[in-house]
Amino acid sequence: MGRTMMAVRLHGAGDLRLDEVPVPEPRDGEVLVSVWRSGICGTDLHIAKGTFPAPNLPLTLGHEFSGTIAALGSNTGSLAVNDNVVVDINIACGHCFFCRRGQKLFCPAVSQLGVHSSGGLAEFVVVPVSNVYVLPQSLSLDAAAYVEPLACAIHGQDRIGIKSGERVLIIGGGPMGLAHIALAKLGGASNVIVSEPDPDRRAVAERLGADYVLSPFDNGFADEVAYLTDGVGPDVVIEAVGSIPTYEAAISLVRRGGRVLAYGAAPQTASMSLRPFDIYSKELTIVGSYAGTYDTWPRAIELLASGRFDPALIVDSVRPLSEAIEAIRGLETDKSIVKVQIQVPSLSSS
Repeated sequence: MGRTMMAVRLHGAGDLRLDEVPVPEPRDGEVLVSVWRSGICGTDLHIAKGTFPAPNLPLTLGHEFSGTIAALGSNTGSLAVNDNVVVDINIACGHCFFCRRGQKLFCPAVSQLGVHSSGGLAEFVVVPVSNVYVLPQSLSLDAAAYVEPLACAIHGQDRIGIKSGERVLIIGGGPMGLAHIALAKLGGASNVIVSEPDPDRRAVAERLGADYVLSPFDNGFADEVAYLTDGVGPDVVIEAVGSIPTYEAAISLVRRGGRVLAYGAAPQTASMSLRPFDIYSKELTIVGSYAGTYDTWPRAIELLASGRFDPALIVDSVRPLSEAIEAIRGLETDKSIVKVQIQVPSLSSS
């Protein structure tokens, strides 16, 4: 095409730049997406700091994005230019042991847009046609930028299997913890307790339907959780922070016979103190949840399109592409900001 675009690229740990690069061209089985909005995730911060593996540098970040098809390669089926779309970021071989069992996240060749290959913090991104979802007319591109994180949360809910009437403790009121509040309530949880130190995030948790919102730094926090669960403890604890103290708290607070969802992304090299006897004697079920794919994407699209999940309750900051680097770095220090999305084309030019 001979055109250039702006892209937020990582050149090394801590070295983020807004680069001018060529607009990529779609090849066989690919489409070019003009990015509308791209969310910033805590994982982006970990990637930028070098604590989450991103092997192919320089790398264009961004794995939560919506946009419009701008150009088609060959063999793109029924897709058309100007279709509004989102893209499952998980690309796998399709024929290995794991892919044939519906577990492509474990494929030895799996790659993720914005993690292993160019993502959506750019004006354009090339994506495989097989990963594209055309949006219903009832779903705006603004709201659709939340499909990827919502698909991830849905996968976590599937993994932990919350039942009607169960009591749930969610540790962490960040964007993903907040999504778990809404999904747990939709799934029939009778009481959702949220542990979050930041007062702004606690207020959002209440708006999303949390029954009790506590600060983990208050005296008697563990006793309060026990009191709110009749001295037994929550049936399910969702760790949505990714720190060692909160993971250890999850194991400690869950009831005997309860279940813990390991959802927060801890640093790859971190380790925690865990007594096998506690798992054995409490008959705990501990499950992990890495990412959403397959049917979690259309389910997330339907939840958003139906209005049953409103990302506007979580997204509290929309900034231009020129401020994306500042926004990523701000995640580390300003916990009052809940969720940032980047408006890629300026509103005046759209």
